[in-house]
Amino acid sequence: MDLKSGYPFWSVKNGLLHAYPPLDQDVRCDVAVVGAGITGALIAHELTAHGHDVVVFDERAVGWGSSAASTALIQYEIDTHLIDLAKQYGEADAVLAYRACADAVPALGALAGKVRDVDFHRRDSLYYASRRRHRHVLQDEHALRAKHGFPVEWLDAAPLRERYGIDAPGAILSTLAACLDPYRLAYRLLARVVKAGGRVFTRTTLDKLEATARGVTLRTSRGSVVRAGHVVIAAGYAGARWLDRRVSRNHSSYAVITEPIEPEALGVLAHTMVWESARPYLYMRTTGDGRLLIGGEDDALDIPARRDARVGKRARTLIRKASELFPRLPLETAFAWAGTFAETDDGLPFFGPSAQHGPRVHFGMAYGGNGITYSMIGAGLIRALIERRTHPLAELFSFRRLDR
Repeated sequence: MDLKSGYPFWSVKNGLLHAYPPLDQDVRCDVAVVGAGITGALIAHELTAHGHDVVVFDERAVGWGSSAASTALIQYEIDTHLIDLAKQYGEADAVLAYRACADAVPALGALAGKVRDVDFHRRDSLYYASRRRHRHVLQDEHALRAKHGFPVEWLDAAPLRERYGIDAPGAILSTLAACLDPYRLAYRLLARVVKAGGRVFTRTTLDKLEATARGVTLRTSRGSVVRAGHVVIAAGYAGARWLDRRVSRNHSSYAVITEPIEPEALGVLAHTMVWESARPYLYMRTTGDGRLLIGGEDDALDIPARRDARVGKRARTLIRKASELFPRLPLETAFAWAGTFAETDDGLPFFGPSAQHGPRVHFGMAYGGNGITYSMIGAGLIRALIERRTHPLAELFSFRRLDR
């Protein structure tokens, strides 16, 4: 599956950090993880750290799918507002999902501190109303978040303009956000998996999956056989091919990253990620070396060749919109790219088994705008399921909610 195009910054910046071999023999393990992107790496690391014998496979190199194209905004905000999620699933479950995402941000920070050198930085998050009619929606959203103790502040138009230079009807300011290099983090985590006794194989395509009550057998295109107690399909947006029902919709998203900008010129953007209420939304955040990453212009296109042809035009549009919002910023494009992403109807991910394959085949589908945050939650959730323990989000993040 062609998941990206152009020049994703992380893979250009880092290159191929380590070359893992393809699988050319039969193997046995406790858990086989299909996918060596950031989701698979977080899950494999969690399982290995708690004593499970893990083998990781990917048809590409590590992080070479959607992880390389990720813009890696680490937020607790879900693409679906808390007020809307509460209407759909009840306030308790909605808050539970948001709270888990909020807890995942510092947890990712702690993990980044252990592996080191993954460009993790805490950020504020400014969510502004793109239209006047959006103002009351964001005010209601702010009120519900504040009611449940989330760290938010409401900014009216005047203080928003004075503090951030943005001319908008209002905004929610949060102190709970971060950014990182997802490609580098995936490599760092898998290196720890291998050091702890796990195994990683790339350029290995899995063709068949057969699950029984006692285990799972996987067969590769090279004829190797993998026998595991459990399997986790963490193949990103390509994982849907293992399901017989549609659980998400694929879209294309576009991003551009600038040449480094002096901190004095960046101003508040040096420590604040900015995004808007319009859909699709414009968003921007800085990197550790002072570049401005600008993303958005999402569309419903799911044809790689046509998506690829739009990269240049979409990049120019993103630069223009960022310049309109911050006219004094010197924006010079360094790299631009596009990537496939998937979204669910409710903005929530899917973690756990499906009825189609039984309880030993788990899916790690961190679909949505905050996929890395979801992946951090999902790593613990899937470990709990494999170890036959309860988890507070096991039901809400399961495929069973599709049948409610």
